[in-house]
Amino acid sequence: MRSTSLTSRRSPSSRLLALLCAATCLAACVYKIDIQQGNLLKDKDIDRVQVGMTRSQVQFLLGTPMVADSFHRDRWDYAYYMKRGRSQEVQRRWIIVYFENERVARIERDVELQPS
Repeated sequence: MRSTSLTSRRSPSSRLLALLCAATCLAACVYKIDIQQGNLLKDKDIDRVQVGMTRSQVQFLLGTPMVADSFHRDRWDYAYYMKRGRSQEVQRRWIIVYFENERVARIERDVELQPS
């Protein structure tokens, strides 16, 4: 009598099924990092920015803007993007501060992010 091992008696389809199960289990163990970009601004800090403030006062409250466009010197953009690991939910925020004569003229909050 000849002895046969368990692995030699398995069919190719059962080996494939075992390999797929192992790959699925390992895929669930892969760590995905949080992706955070831009300026995280608190509502209380944004609320403190008032029309008539200077650039330095705004920078003290909100920090350096994410985008200070050389073509639009009188506009500062504070953008924020956050995606947590495996979550499909993405948090986006965009605050725009407009200046006239080196003072805040108006503030736009939660502007919809759209590619130009």
